[in-house]
Amino acid sequence: MSETPHPRVNHSLRGHGPAEQVLLEAWNSGRLAHAWLICGPKGIGKASLAYRFARFVLAGGGEGGGLFGGPPDSLDIGAEHPVYRRVASQGHADLETVERGWSDDKKTKLKTEIVVEDVRGIGAFMSLTPAEGGWRVVIIDSADEMNRNAANAVLKVLEEPPRNALMLLVSHSPGRLLPTIRSRCRRLMLQPLPEATVAELLAEQRPELAGADRDALARLGEGSIGKALALADEGGLDLYREVVLLLNGLPRLDVPALHAFGDRVARPENDASFRTVSGLLIWWLARLVRAGGREGRGMAEVVPGEAALMGRLLAAASLEHWLEVWEKISTLFARAEAVHLDRKQAVLGAFLAVERLARAGSR
Repeated sequence: MSETPHPRVNHSLRGHGPAEQVLLEAWNSGRLAHAWLICGPKGIGKASLAYRFARFVLAGGGEGGGLFGGPPDSLDIGAEHPVYRRVASQGHADLETVERGWSDDKKTKLKTEIVVEDVRGIGAFMSLTPAEGGWRVVIIDSADEMNRNAANAVLKVLEEPPRNALMLLVSHSPGRLLPTIRSRCRRLMLQPLPEATVAELLAEQRPELAGADRDALARLGEGSIGKALALADEGGLDLYREVVLLLNGLPRLDVPALHAFGDRVARPENDASFRTVSGLLIWWLARLVRAGGREGRGMAEVVPGEAALMGRLLAAASLEHWLEVWEKISTLFARAEAVHLDRKQAVLGAFLAVERLARAGSR
């Protein structure tokens, strides 16, 4: 199995030409904003774009102008360029990156948030004269993970930005950030990737996948190559097929099969499987509600038989009732994670909640 490249070494970025053009125009105007909030769903390439732009800035505006010697027309920096190599090896003196730190000395688990100690040195770093005579750049990935003290420390830097210093904040949920941070950044919104682009990237990064599986994972990814890769690596497609197979028995579930499934995904060593199943079931129910809202039009199947299953369930109960089940199951799985409820019981409870509504409507 191939390893997913870290954004700092990811040379290929697709599907975000309009966003790259915005950054290029800002650079070429000579009035580059000192802070950018790069927003969009998780796993679509926001951090890769941040590193791509950082390399461009640290290289003094790329590798030359356009075709006729004009301003640069691409953010691309070749993999052999010294700046690319130093950024990839985390050895560029003018680039500082902030991510969640390790919670233990053995580096086995990350902290749940970015704390003030992680960002304390940003102000001093950005105030220094650039070692290579150009810019100082800070990337925060992701800004959503900053706690209040860390956010306040970053805000102080944003309020008095040093000259020739650039801050790039990656955000999956900008609404969670302090309004004062949002107001001091120029926002750059990235859109989900086209399904075909996700499938192409899967073919490159997971060449062992069969074509049909690749297409199904691209659909499950909903425009996020990060999500599609995670599902591929965690056996998410097989788990999704099992979820749909169980639901296909409605209005009466195969209880022995459900218990066997719950036993397997709830084992302590199957932590990733439990999270994947909970996420997939919540996603499937949200998809069911969306299908009902559009009367089933345009909802492409991930696995065969889904459309017929959704049609049966939508005929069995109102959209409002299915929305209530989605909310109930979302809360159930969130509580199972937060307060360590019995995971098997959470899985059983979720499927049985769906069964109760399906049976009530079929009487």
